[in-house]
Amino acid sequence: MTEFVRLSKLMSERGLCSRREADAWIEQGWVFVDGQRISELGTRVDPAAKITLAKEAQANQAKLVTILLNKPVGYVSSQPEPGFTPAVSLICAQTQQRNHGGNPFKPGMLRGLAPAGRLDVDSTGLLVLTQDGRIAKQLIGEDSPVDKEYIVRVEGNMAGNGLQRLNHGLSLDGEQLKPAQVEWLNESQLRFILREGKKRQIRRMCELVGLKVTALKRVRIGKVKLGDLPLGKWRLLRPNESF
Repeated sequence: MTEFVRLSKLMSERGLCSRREADAWIEQGWVFVDGQRISELGTRVDPAAKITLAKEAQANQAKLVTILLNKPVGYVSSQPEPGFTPAVSLICAQTQQRNHGGNPFKPGMLRGLAPAGRLDVDSTGLLVLTQDGRIAKQLIGEDSPVDKEYIVRVEGNMAGNGLQRLNHGLSLDGEQLKPAQVEWLNESQLRFILREGKKRQIRRMCELVGLKVTALKRVRIGKVKLGDLPLGKWRLLRPNESF
């Protein structure tokens, strides 16, 4: 017997939108299941059902912005901490990098804008902030298929099998880490490519093999690179870009 599931949950799982967006669109009558308009919150449907969106929902989704910020040290990526400023405060007309194209800054871009993943207060580089629940779901979570690349400056003496252990063999918080790709770029810098993001993961990994991180910069998320975006500046994700 088929077990029906909440429509908003199914829409989120299929990457159509976030659950919050799904509920709002259902209330507006913008969601159709097997051709039938659904407007009651909490409706359960067959998990194999065909879901389509009204043109109003599609237009609403097209207006959602995703912002790429080169975050400086001293800014927190999510909730403000005492003595620190949230990275979203950098999103304004004066800090927009317009030579990358895209619409000029408007205050409405800040409405519902939230970081899709975190970047430590003492780290720099690519931070994604988005209004789009589809992108947030794609980038956040243990099961995200999107990898992230970091350039990490270190000091100290690595243990003999340290590089092998960084690639696969370390545990944090009682859990074995997923395989990573770690290599030396030069005598003081490592490249890390990860598919998970535990709190201060790279710094803690390095400590376990005898190294101390002195600088950490995220240079890529999926297929989107930081490129020449200056520190403290931001730009809009272009229509032809995807993670």
